[in-house]
Formats: sequence, structure tokens, C-alpha cells
Amino acid sequence: MHGDGTVVASACSGAVLLGEAGLLENCDATIHWGYVATLANYPGVRVRPDRSLVLSGEAHRIIMAGGGSSWQDLALYLIARFVGLKEAIEVARVYMLQWHDLGQQPFASLMSLRQTRDAVINRCQEWVALHYKTHAPVAAMIKLSGLAERTFIRRFSEATGMTPLNYVHALRLEEAKQMLETSDLPVEAIANEAGYEDSSFFGRLFRRNVGLTPAQYRLRFGSLHRALKAG
Repeated sequence: MHGDGTVVASACSGAVLLGEAGLLENCDATIHWGYVATLANYPGVRVRPDRSLVLSGEAHRIIMAGGGSSWQDLALYLIARFVGLKEAIEVARVYMLQWHDLGQQPFASLMSLRQTRDAVINRCQEWVALHYKTHAPVAAMIKLSGLAERTFIRRFSEATGMTPLNYVHALRLEEAKQMLETSDLPVEAIANEAGYEDSSFFGRLFRRNVGLTPAQYRLRFGSLHRALKAG
């Protein structure tokens, strides 16, 4: 049907069906951020996990939505494309739908929890999960591993898909996200609790990795906590 000119669309893990059909070769694609690895087996696919909606292929006849609720973005886009923008806006108003203009990045977990058979790296992962706030955790992991620095970095990156430093940052930022969601601590205090003495550096790092400032993240994701406290 696609070969005959039909527009095809997917939401969430439905992108795998497009990959199985051979439609994603040398194309941009998106899928739920937790399933990015499932598209890695298809040749040439360029996964964009940061985006909630991707238009791809000839004449943009392949349309993919990322996370489960991004089907709403898909529906609004299709209405705007085939009926009209006015009608899409009206549907959004009636059903109180919000366009995910920020993409999936703020919703995604920053941790890549790859399983590994490397016992040395596993031991270091277990240690840093409890001690990521300590000063120079990468140096401490190198010492714990008993490996040369270059060897450790290579094996850690192969096992986890992340450099040791990026892994530490991801752990710290996940902890910071949780504190922003569930506490009223000032951002400076959260930065310190997560292991950052420089709150300005923390803010820049958070925005680069999450897509929002810490204050914006708290405003968006702390509402459930505030509602429970009010109740």
C-alpha cells in the first residue's frame, strides 16, 4: 500500500512494524524512548528519540509518533494535514489535548541500563549507584576496578554505552529529577545533593540533557506531588 502512494503512520512501538516492512532504510524515525534499541537492527535507520513526531520518506508519507500518548500529536497532525489547521485546533480544544512541542527528551530516563557480562564493570556500577555524589567518582571506580585508566574507560563504555563520566552525570541528573518532582528544596540545594557544588554548571548540564531548566522541569512534573500535598 505504501508503494502505491498510501501514507502510513505509527505510534510508540508500532515503528517496529515499519522497520520489518523495510520502510525505514536511510530514514529518520522515532519510537518510545525506552524502545530505541529495537530499531537498531534495521539498516540505515536514524532514530530521533528526542522528537515526539517524525515525518520521513518520500513526500513525508511515513509519519511516526514516539511515546504512547504522542498518538495525540499524530492525530492532530493528520487532521491538520488532510482536513485543516482550524479543525485540528478545534479538536485539541474539545478534547483538551496538548501538543508535545518539547519532544520526548524531558520524559526520558537518562540512564542506559545495559546488561553486561563484565563482572568488573558491574561491580563499579553497583558502587557508583551508591556513591555518585562523592568527589571524583570516576577515579574511584578506576581504582576499584584495578584496571589501567584507558582500559577501564574502554570496557565501561563498551558495557554501558556511556563513558564513565556521562554515566555519573546521568545518575546524578536522575536523582535531581526525582528531587525536583517530589521536594520543595531550592534548585541550589538539589544541585548540591546530586553532587554538584556549582549550581550554574548543574543548570546548564540539566538543560542540555533534559531539554528544560530545573525550574521548568519542576513546574511541569511536580504538579502531582503538589496536588497530593494539597489533598
